Amino acid sequence: MSISSALVISRLPSLPPIRCSLAAPLRYKRSSVVSLRCWCGPSPKMDSDSGASDKAFFLGLSTSSWCTGLGAVGFIETAYLTYIKLSNSEAFCAVAGGGCNDVLNSDYSNVFGVPLPLIGMVSYGLVTLLSLQQSRSNLLNGFGESDVRFLLLAITTSMATASTYFLYLLGTKLSGTVCSYCLISVFLSVSLLFITLKDYAFEEIQKVVGVQFAIVAIVLATLSNSYTMTMPKYLGSSDITLEPYETEIIEQSTPWTIALAKHLHSIGAKMYGAFWCSHCQEQKQMFGREAAKILDYVECFPDGVGKGRKMTTECTLAGLEGFPTWIIKGKVLSGEQNLQALADASGFVSQDSSYALASKQDQS
Repeated sequence: MSISSALVISRLPSLPPIRCSLAAPLRYKRSSVVSLRCWCGPSPKMDSDSGASDKAFFLGLSTSSWCTGLGAVGFIETAYLTYIKLSNSEAFCAVAGGGCNDVLNSDYSNVFGVPLPLIGMVSYGLVTLLSLQQSRSNLLNGFGESDVRFLLLAITTSMATASTYFLYLLGTKLSGTVCSYCLISVFLSVSLLFITLKDYAFEEIQKVVGVQFAIVAIVLATLSNSYTMTMPKYLGSSDITLEPYETEIIEQSTPWTIALAKHLHSIGAKMYGAFWCSHCQEQKQMFGREAAKILDYVECFPDGVGKGRKMTTECTLAGLEGFPTWIIKGKVLSGEQNLQALADASGFVSQDSSYALASKQDQS
């Protein structure tokens, strides 16, 4: 038994000597590589978190790309309306009846004297720049990812709030007026807010919802205060008395403006105004001296403004929101109107096209 065992052992192949001093370091060297990979593993995850806005949102585009595109569209729209407002031109309106121009020339088209389209243009421009920065275009130095996200949230919240408020005014104070540009702006601003919120987790929204409510309150208070101040401060003052006065109309009337004034008079159209209202004087200047005398103009403060002096009963019953206000065939047109809008609202058709041409040349 011992002999056979010895033979078996003698036939086994000789094993190489174990060199522990070399094998162990090699094994530890490999384990150090594994530990290095474990340490580097979280790095890609951190990059993906910081670039959450680069994830596909809709149609393969990221939220930052959508905000950039919608912001650019809004910027172009408001830039066009700003040009129309500042140049006193007439905006192209796909809706018949000149509703876009009625809104653009109303008392609600300015906030503390600043044209509303100009404010919108600046807001859309900021959204576009911040969205490009969020796409890592590095347009703005010193702005981190968290700064850009917060600014986008604040701006889009204020824009959506203002657009909703203007939509309320369009349906109440300017009822019957259709403004396609207003509806487009509402869609763009609300969409921008929705897309911006998509980058926030539910826990993050809970942290910033208080800031959003504060922004909403500030925007609503600012707009409400601005439009309250469009009414003259003399109306609420008992210490100041303003005597009525007349402003001379220096512009010459054209045959077209005289014909329009006669038509407005024939259908019972009325213009309500106040002697201290600069827009009322500008409206009369558009007609010219001769045509303005034909208009049915209602002075709402014939006795002046001050203690014991009130608006006339006719103006009070008309429910005026500001001056001037036109009531044509039961339709209320608030604010200074261009002559073509008055012609369209009253159904005026000139017998001689040269009248309209002369009128347009005078306005330009």
